[in-house]
Amino acid sequence: MNTSTLRPRDLCLALLVIVVWGLNFAVIKVGVADIPPMLLGALRYLLAAFPALLFVRPPKVPLRLYLLYGMTMAVAQFALLFTAIHIGMPSGLASLVLQAQSFFTLLLAAWWLREPWHGNQVAGLALAAVGLVLIGSAHGASMPLAGFALTVAAAAMWGCGNIVTRAVGRHGPMNQFAFIVWSSLVAPLPFVALSLWIDGPGAVLAAVQHLSWKSMAAVAYIAWISTLLGFGLWTYLMSRYPVNRVAPFTLLVPVVGLTTGWLVFGEALQPVHFAGAGLLMAGLAVNVFGGAVWDRLTGRARESAR
Repeated sequence: MNTSTLRPRDLCLALLVIVVWGLNFAVIKVGVADIPPMLLGALRYLLAAFPALLFVRPPKVPLRLYLLYGMTMAVAQFALLFTAIHIGMPSGLASLVLQAQSFFTLLLAAWWLREPWHGNQVAGLALAAVGLVLIGSAHGASMPLAGFALTVAAAAMWGCGNIVTRAVGRHGPMNQFAFIVWSSLVAPLPFVALSLWIDGPGAVLAAVQHLSWKSMAAVAYIAWISTLLGFGLWTYLMSRYPVNRVAPFTLLVPVVGLTTGWLVFGEALQPVHFAGAGLLMAGLAVNVFGGAVWDRLTGRARESAR
């Protein structure tokens, strides 16, 4: 199917994914309250891989791409994000700042893949950059600067993972869900090594021995609901509709994330946060929709000039 309008059922699935991903940031905050961040990453990807890999075959993709995807999209991104939230980055703001990944993807694609830039992308990047500066300038007790910086770095790693995803796509049609499952095998050992190095064997053993039901529920949500269900449904939608019809839904993730952070944790935003959030979201909107709007306007101008 390649239609311009999502069917009602698929629209509901897209909104479900947005809610699942938006809530994920609050769940991460619950998880890192009791589990060291690196250990949480190891448990997440261990559960994401098992038992799912028993039911899907690994796609025929070079091993180096499995490793690159796992180390960028999984280990690097979530080691940084989990640590950021652990040290005090508000979950709602984290859901917003992480969307800067789209601009890191543009920068990396221009540098690594030599993809040309368009005017709307430059304008969107400028708006988003000003928005990030405003959000970062409001650091303090409610948002440590280190947490903000780590979240921006996590967005950059997501951008690197997107470039790897493009390389994976060059190997032809495949079961993307299966690729996500099998690439999850890359992450547990590096996460365990990081946890042993940062937290120490004693802290890791104590955390495993004293896992609460709340912590286990958080791990299960992050692994099965956010990772497998979320990415599984997203892959299904991306395979049935044009990218420009599905991708804009991710603009709603920070809305859910910010609302959940406010309702559950009382994460109140300062005026400068609202201003920065507005500019960042405007930049994302210009990046996603600006090209089509510009083409339409210039097309009408050419028609009227004839």
